Amino acid sequence: MADTPIRRDGADLLVEVRLTPRGGSDRIDGVKALSDGRAVVAARVKAVPEDGKANAAVAALLAAVAGLPKSASAVVSGPTARLKTIRLSGADAEAEARLRTACGLPA
Repeated sequence: MADTPIRRDGADLLVEVRLTPRGGSDRIDGVKALSDGRAVVAARVKAVPEDGKANAAVAALLAAVAGLPKSASAVVSGPTARLKTIRLSGADAEAEARLRTACGLPA
């Protein structure tokens, strides 16, 4: 994989995600490589992709894994696509380490 799906943007983290809605459970399935070589966090949620429910669920999942409140997470690109960018606001080094560990990346 050419890059990392988690990158720092000032005090925030930007996380590149490939989402599977109606996935049976809310969980992170690790890091996957796309056909173009980009790395993404593979995530699945129980929520359906209607009315922003799956977007809210994946944002809440990443916030919970990082130990942040739900209000600290937001979908900033890809609201209607499987590939999304999630912003985790105010994520300190501990939050980043928790998220990286959950994704199977070095902290």
